[in-house]
Amino acid sequence: MNKLKKRWGIDSNWQVVVILLVFSLTGFSSLYIVIPIMEWIGLPQETTNPWIYKPLRVLLIFPIYQVVILAYGWLFGQYKFFSNFVKKMLSRFGFKIFADKKA
Repeated sequence: MNKLKKRWGIDSNWQVVVILLVFSLTGFSSLYIVIPIMEWIGLPQETTNPWIYKPLRVLLIFPIYQVVILAYGWLFGQYKFFSNFVKKMLSRFGFKIFADKKA
């Protein structure tokens, strides 16, 4: 637990628990939210070729995950941590526009 606190720059064990809870809720919610979105755009799993459905689902999960993690982070009082986390993740994927600008 101390390694996580040091790596994440947080002080209490409670923050670690809250952050891990947010990560787990976000993962589950993202997977759950994408199902009705796929049906709404006309690609239900039952009638869509798996070679089309699964890659599109993965592509949709990525932006949904970013929004949901910020929402849960805000709800649990850890918005600053997750905002920095999302910026760092997006910059690693090549979205340099979200990277912190250093003077």
